[in-house]
Amino acid sequence: MAIIKRKYYKTGELSKIYKIGRDSIKYYEKLGLLNPDRDTNSYRMYTIKDICNLNLIRELRSLDFSMQRIKEYLQNRNINSTKNMLQEEISLIDEKLNELASHKESLKKRLSSIDNTINHTNFNRIELLYMPKRKALTINTNVTFDENVDFLIQRLNEKFDDKFYLLGNSNFGAVFDSKSISKGIFNNFKYIFCLLDDDATNYNFVLEEGYYVTYTYKGDYKKSSQILPMLHKFITANNYTILGDPVEIYKIDIYETALEDEYVTQVQIPVKLLSELYFV
Repeated sequence: MAIIKRKYYKTGELSKIYKIGRDSIKYYEKLGLLNPDRDTNSYRMYTIKDICNLNLIRELRSLDFSMQRIKEYLQNRNINSTKNMLQEEISLIDEKLNELASHKESLKKRLSSIDNTINHTNFNRIELLYMPKRKALTINTNVTFDENVDFLIQRLNEKFDDKFYLLGNSNFGAVFDSKSISKGIFNNFKYIFCLLDDDATNYNFVLEEGYYVTYTYKGDYKKSSQILPMLHKFITANNYTILGDPVEIYKIDIYETALEDEYVTQVQIPVKLLSELYFV
């Protein structure tokens, strides 16, 4: 039995075969990538050449080639241009592999951060810790916590072109307003920030190197109204000098769990020790 080769395909057939909408097919036609004939009823009739072009469009779009670049290739297709396009594909795949490898390392780092927070944190204990210089990006806020810190985190992310991941990021934090604390108000903040890697070059805020009186706790954020006065008493009892506004780091929050009991927050107050004062 002889196989009859079809010469034409209708719009509906292409839409079904390639699982794309009729509007997309017409868009490709408008760009000049498809050039259907018309039958006696003015229906579009696509040729084998159009089928070939659709196959190429689908492959190149999967690699994020622009429609303009695809158009240039289809209109000037020869051995050399095909070799160049294949080389571009290889380069794009290499870039994607590098991005995936980097993303994988980021995921592993974030998973490790959650594990370390859960398994290697001294909860409900006042500690004196020496911290290195920490670089960060920040936006001024001067708002209360009730105004939604998570919304401000998104503003921070948007301002810096979605530079930050959210899930498993234990580097977001806020700087308390010390004047408000002195008045018994514990939910006013000056800044929202995100800590960066040590080698970061683009930053606008620094948590200075030095000693910090810290306290890490689980549960909702309202506990800061009890914890901050307790830390101030500890600082006074040990003759430390407070060097700046308290900060809190959201080690685990709403992005990792819907259970408030699983939230982990660390409060940090920068201090100077009495021994340091003697040697200044």
